[in-house]
Amino acid sequence: MNTTPGWTVAPEPVGSPDAAALWRAYYTEVSDRWYLLHEGHRTDPAELEREIAADPGDQLASPGGRLLVARYGGVAAGMAGVRLLDAATAELKRVFVYEAMRGRGGAPLLVAAAEDAARALGATRIVLDTRGDLVEARTLYARLGYRETAPHNDEPYAEHWFRKDLLSGSAPVARHPAAAPGSSRTAPRSTP
Repeated sequence: MNTTPGWTVAPEPVGSPDAAALWRAYYTEVSDRWYLLHEGHRTDPAELEREIAADPGDQLASPGGRLLVARYGGVAAGMAGVRLLDAATAELKRVFVYEAMRGRGGAPLLVAAAEDAARALGATRIVLDTRGDLVEARTLYARLGYRETAPHNDEPYAEHWFRKDLLSGSAPVARHPAAAPGSSRTAPRSTP
């Protein structure tokens, strides 16, 4: 378990009540955001339930993945996941922090913890995709040392793809001070 003042981040079973609540909140937010931008309405409740049930996050479970839950003051506040795409490449998924908890340093801590989890799985690089309207996510990833790259998948809602090398000696990474090497440390599915 990684910690910083007020925050802890630790692995969590994909099916735990906290993980399920975070997945629901994440998916609702990114789906509603897409529908409001493109069609002027929120996600149809039946579609929302169907899509949440269709992707329980099994790809984020051991042995090829990890789901991490951040807690602030002991209360679940955010999540991030990683899964192996191949022996050297992990994919960052479901970075999300509840809106009321944003701006307190949780997202950078979650990403740093996910990078550590990817390294523990044997990955030497991490990739992700996100949408154009998720400007805050793209800003976070760039600030944390991710570089925009050519597409690595054909996800229907993906519009931007990022990569970061996880090997020591890779490009300097701007991290939250609590995520500095040697410190203890502990964010939204980018496509609906």
